[in-house]
Order: sequence, then C-alpha cells, then structure tokens
Amino acid sequence: MESTRFPGKVLAASTGRPMIQHVYEAASRAANISRVVVACDDDRIADAVASFGGEAVKTSPEHPNGSSRIAEACRTIGLAPSEVIVNVQGDEPEIEPGVIDACVAALVNDTNGAHVATVASVFHPGEDPGDPNIVKVVRRRDGHALYFTRSRVPFERADAAESAPALKHIGIYAYRRIMLEQYVEMTPTPLERTEQLEQLRFLEHGYRIAVALRDVRTSGIDTPEEYEAFVARWRARNPGG
Repeated sequence: MESTRFPGKVLAASTGRPMIQHVYEAASRAANISRVVVACDDDRIADAVASFGGEAVKTSPEHPNGSSRIAEACRTIGLAPSEVIVNVQGDEPEIEPGVIDACVAALVNDTNGAHVATVASVFHPGEDPGDPNIVKVVRRRDGHALYFTRSRVPFERADAAESAPALKHIGIYAYRRIMLEQYVEMTPTPLERTEQLEQLRFLEHGYRIAVALRDVRTSGIDTPEEYEAFVARWRARNPGG
C-alpha cells in the first residue's frame, strides 16, 4: 500500500477491478499453479481480495522484501517443506501465465542443483539496458545465474569477437518452502545491500538460481502514468468492458 511513487497502486481500479485482481486472475490461469494466495500487510488489500472471491493472508508490515513476506504467509497457511511456491509481484497486472509456468519448470526440471528459479528476457525497442530501474542478469552456460545488477552488463567492447545480449530480469521467483525458511535465516549480504536486490543474498551464500528465458514484453506498474497506459491497453483489448 505504501508504494513511494504510487501509493495504494494495487487497489487502483480504473478498469472496474483492482489491479491485484488482474494479477490474481493471471496467476490462476497458469497451468502449473494449484492455489493463488495474496500475501498482504493491509486490511484494505485483504478486503479487496475477498470481494472478488480470492484468498488473502495477512503478514507483518516489517518485512524487508517479498521473499521474507512469503515465508511468513507459507507458515500461516501450513504449506509442506517440499511445496513449490511462486512469488508473483502484486503490481504485474499483465503478467503472462506462461511466464509463471516457465519459472516453475525451471526449478522442478533443473538437473544442476538449482535452489531457486526466475525468468529473464531480451530487451525490446524502447527499453534501456542502462536504466538502473531495470535489473539485469548474467547467466552461466548451464542456465544458472552468475550475477544480478542494476548496471548495464555485459560491457560491449568495440573490438569484441562476439556480442552477448543484455538480459533483463523478470521479478518472479519459484522456490520450495524449505528454501524460503533458509533464506530468512541467512545473513543479509554486502552485494544485496549495495544493489538493493534480494536475490543476491542467495548467490552470495552459495545457492544456485536457474534462469528461464522467455520473450517478456510486460512489466510492473510503478507510477500513475504507467497505470494509465495499462488501463488504455486493457480497454483496447476489452472494448465491451
């Protein structure tokens, strides 16, 4: 609720339904998902979710990141240690169900010992790899993450023999509940604090993150202007409301 650039954004409802409902419905359409739960720290969000028949669980407002919040939610609803959980951001009303499925598959089908999975995409026209608000990821040859950063990587030398494309990180994660519990017990790390990226805690503690590649053209909503652009796209796709 307390988004700095767009307070209360998950309840914005210019489409006739709150943003969180769009996210909930998209997640529900993913083939690999059996249950969708909104983890929130505000009664207004929980009430909105209940109003459209969704499931919400209240969490502490003191969590430093989404993984910590979801770990509490998993304890509250009593998930087993082996359950696979997908962390979908509540400000992604246009997330494609296939992206969620790809994230799950990257974890459960990995043969190289991945503890966590996420998704990356190539950049598209109009997207700036140098924008620090767009997180970049570098992958190993086996598809695991080498590093996540707000800086532009890789650096492209003019005389380079080969050009590796920059990859933008899509902020979705899949992990088993036991991994979440281990995460919240890990000491926050220097690179995590420097870049303000929670996934670096996994890497700095030696855990492996599998990175699925998808062509993703959607993004989260950070400002009122971005929300209005989403509303315009939604209305164009749904002329009858």
